[in-house]
Amino acid sequence: MFPSVESPASRSDFRVPAPGSRMGRPLLACDELNIALCVPLRGTAGIWGPSSLACAELAVAELNREAGVGGRSCRLLTVNASDDATDIEATLLELVQAGDIDAIIGMHTSAVRQRVLRAVGGQIPIVYTPLYEGGESTRDVFAIGETSARQLQPAIAWLGERKRPRRWFAVGNDYVWPHMSHHLARRYIAEAGATLVGETYIPLGTTDFSAALDAARQSQADAVLVSLIGQDSIEFNRAFGRAGLHRDMLRLSCAIGENELLGIGADNAEELYVASGYFATLDTDANAAFKERYHAQFGQRAPTLNTFGQSTYEGMHFLAALLGVGRRSSAGSGKLGNTPLNYHSARDGRYAGGGITRMPIYLARAEGHEFRVITTLI
Repeated sequence: MFPSVESPASRSDFRVPAPGSRMGRPLLACDELNIALCVPLRGTAGIWGPSSLACAELAVAELNREAGVGGRSCRLLTVNASDDATDIEATLLELVQAGDIDAIIGMHTSAVRQRVLRAVGGQIPIVYTPLYEGGESTRDVFAIGETSARQLQPAIAWLGERKRPRRWFAVGNDYVWPHMSHHLARRYIAEAGATLVGETYIPLGTTDFSAALDAARQSQADAVLVSLIGQDSIEFNRAFGRAGLHRDMLRLSCAIGENELLGIGADNAEELYVASGYFATLDTDANAAFKERYHAQFGQRAPTLNTFGQSTYEGMHFLAALLGVGRRSSAGSGKLGNTPLNYHSARDGRYAGGGITRMPIYLARAEGHEFRVITTLI
């Protein structure tokens, strides 16, 4: 019987077994592999939660129907990883010190990732699944999602050749991923023969985007790089569409999924492009098989598939492959990830070893309430 995902952990409603009850347990030494699934369940990024939980649950069900991980069944423990979750470090540290989790799957912002790593980085395997800015090198941390460089450089080049924007403006939330993305984008925009003429950063949870829209308008930009997440991205793009700015400016994002597009609305999504490793409409054998299994598990009313949710499915299978190799080779956790791995991935991801993950990057245009993939960038 597949173990169900538990209620979100917090300092107030999650009880941890007595400290030391399983202290010092070797990795994979018990009959059950306990995995903390860290996803945002409220706030700006809370829109990612339902699909992320469902996709991880599907992966665990698949693993447990077979041999689990090294003959051990998997069990998920959900931890709220919203940016406003003040207790995530203490919760994870207590779980790790008590020996009650063997690994972490993280699907949240890079700001939360930095907090998690300061608390428990290097102590147990951590698989970080969504797109991010790149450069993660903490021991036993495996960032398997798209990186800003692989998304932005070919997307900006493609748009530069075909749409010929000469002036770009960038708007993003005020944390590490947007800042690093815009730093890289400045160079890619220059390589495409254009100029980044302005940028602005907005706190998470902003609802009034009039100042950002005014700045974009006053910059006389031809294109806007949108590095906002979740509900902030929805609200900004709604306001952008209502203001009619799509008549003069195209938009490029690396972090708008199908849920955000539904929230933005077809009327506000004209000339909106997204560079990503996964879209629900992706016409590949891997995605067709993934969608069939997903809907067979949860029905047609399942949470909408998107790049964020799919990444937890991939992260679970990556972790199973990672720990399976480590167990067979008798490698210590510090040596995990040195060799290439094959794992189930709806976005055709592959792990080359040494912390290097590759996958195709696609460019899609919003058409109504769906994304139409128009080219494979790399």
